[in-house]
Amino acid sequence: MRANRLLSILILLQLRGRLTAEALAEEFEVSARTVYRDIDALSAAGVPVYADRGPGGGFKLIDGYQTRLTGLTEPEAQTLFLAGLPGAAAELGLAEPLKSAQRKLLVAMRTPAARAARSTGERFHLDPINWYRRAEPAPHLQAIAAALWTDRRIAVRYESWNATVECVLDPLGLVLKAGAWHLVARSGRAIRTYKVASVLDLRLLDDRFVYPAGFDLRAHWSKELNRFEASLHRAEAVIRVLPEALSTLDRLGAAIADRVLAATPDAAGRRQAAVPIESIARAAGLLLGFADTIEVMSPAELRRELKVRAERTAALYRRTVLSRPPPRQRPRQRP
Repeated sequence: MRANRLLSILILLQLRGRLTAEALAEEFEVSARTVYRDIDALSAAGVPVYADRGPGGGFKLIDGYQTRLTGLTEPEAQTLFLAGLPGAAAELGLAEPLKSAQRKLLVAMRTPAARAARSTGERFHLDPINWYRRAEPAPHLQAIAAALWTDRRIAVRYESWNATVECVLDPLGLVLKAGAWHLVARSGRAIRTYKVASVLDLRLLDDRFVYPAGFDLRAHWSKELNRFEASLHRAEAVIRVLPEALSTLDRLGAAIADRVLAATPDAAGRRQAAVPIESIARAAGLLLGFADTIEVMSPAELRRELKVRAERTAALYRRTVLSRPPPRQRPRQRP
């Protein structure tokens, strides 16, 4: 246990530079006294680590010191190969560097760990695109990624939902969701999300920007998702669901499916629940596909909209059947 902690402290010092005893103690959930003992152990082992006292002080390795650490365990090696997703890397223009890094990692590892890592890469494949959909083309993705790595500003012409706009952006992160790439970028003082497939033109600028200190892409994305989903659910409906509709309930979205599945079924197996909806029109379009397996109890406006749409659909198919010419009869053959 302590050997792993000593190795981890050495890696952190190489990656982050100066670290205080308090920061290391919090990282490894030990006391500051334990950290001091660990630093003494590293020094005794010949690692050139020293301490600066006072404000802004901490532990630091001598400038230029590097160590090659190749003692990966099998689970660690498997995790690294699992994290290297070839599809996303190829789209970002990093397919060859990824393969090269994996080859170097295999050479550096012992044979059992290398075998386990290679096996993981061969037996796991991630396809982020949902069924019945295709990946969206994103011709400017690699240029955006290049700007992201180098903190370069970009000038883009972007097709939003209601207009085509031109703006200058500071790229802060890329997110791959359900097969579609999204750019999180700063425009002025605001941080917004842009669909990469909707970028019509892009120009890489010479201007560089300072990446915002403390910005957490994962936390920002999670917060934006919650805000977006909450903004969609402006109204509520009460629906009664028959058992045969439960298997395809996810077509209505997780928020609705969760509430229905949490409801207690009656003697006939039907579940009734109050669920969030975006609008009358949107809800009617989704619910119409469930025919008579889902009944809207309220609001009355939604019931009327479904009735109107159902009558239009029935009228359409009545007209189609009546206007179709009767099939031609073949003359009977005499025996």
